[in-house]
Amino acid sequence: MAKGQSMYLWREFVWGAIAGAFGEGMMHPVDTLKTRLQSQAIMSGAKAQKNIFQMVRTVWASDGLRGFYRGISPGVTGSLATGATYFGVIESTKTWLENNNPNLSGHWSHFIAGGIGDTLGSFIYVPCEVMKQRMQVQGSSKSWALNATKGNVSQSPGTQMYGYYNGMFHAGSSIWRDHGVKGLYAGYGSTLARDVPFAGLMVTFYEGLKELTVYGKRKYLPDSDLQVSNSFEGLVLGGLSGGFSAYLTTPLDVIKTRLQVQGSTTRYDGWLDAIKKTWGAEGVNGLFKGSVPRIIWYIPASAFTFMAVEFLREHFNEKTDTDAETAL
Repeated sequence: MAKGQSMYLWREFVWGAIAGAFGEGMMHPVDTLKTRLQSQAIMSGAKAQKNIFQMVRTVWASDGLRGFYRGISPGVTGSLATGATYFGVIESTKTWLENNNPNLSGHWSHFIAGGIGDTLGSFIYVPCEVMKQRMQVQGSSKSWALNATKGNVSQSPGTQMYGYYNGMFHAGSSIWRDHGVKGLYAGYGSTLARDVPFAGLMVTFYEGLKELTVYGKRKYLPDSDLQVSNSFEGLVLGGLSGGFSAYLTTPLDVIKTRLQVQGSTTRYDGWLDAIKKTWGAEGVNGLFKGSVPRIIWYIPASAFTFMAVEFLREHFNEKTDTDAETAL
């Protein structure tokens, strides 16, 4: 690999890591609300579920602003790893596929590269996700202790509620001590089954929309001097790509969630059984439950991430290239 190309790929890892962390940091409060809403029935067993506005008031009343940022350390750590591998591996994998397997060039190379990048990042992302979600659900130590005292946390017979985590390393060591590596990788298979197609679709949509934008400008605005910054393009196209991908992979998210939270009333014997029972009981609507909040979450998260990586490419790649040429 040429020296210039190698430097370019390494920068993609760095820009991807920064962009991933930026997107997670911006959207973490929304992610906390989403996690609390999805887990409230499991944690409390309450029949009357809170809506998003009630949950905002609950988190604020019990923990203040800090409550919305519980679990941000493992969240950002996981996003650093995922962002680095996602954007870094995408470029190297696309190049390799297009050079060695011309039949897989174009959109296929984008999809495969996105899936590979997400899979590699999952080795760090999934344990961080487990720690993050447990910390998000707990809230403050006072509210967690109060729930335990009142018996509000729903548990299976013979199980014991896990203790309060003071931080990321405490959470990781506690889960490792109590459940071993299996605890840190809880739901790993179902997470990959959802996220790999999502990652592949998102980069495919993004690259396709970029090509469509270039085509549209050449056809309809051939003499125009209109210039759009790469970061703004990343914001718009990244948001659209994330929204499209989130909607199309909602059935995978539904099945993953139902497998992870299944209880005594409904039991599933694997993925196929879950799909069969969901389809039989609720039809296609059952497989797309929660698609709206999922889209609302992914549009800004993807927009911020792609905006950040395009901004870094636009403002720092040129500078580092110039510095390298000057040094020579």
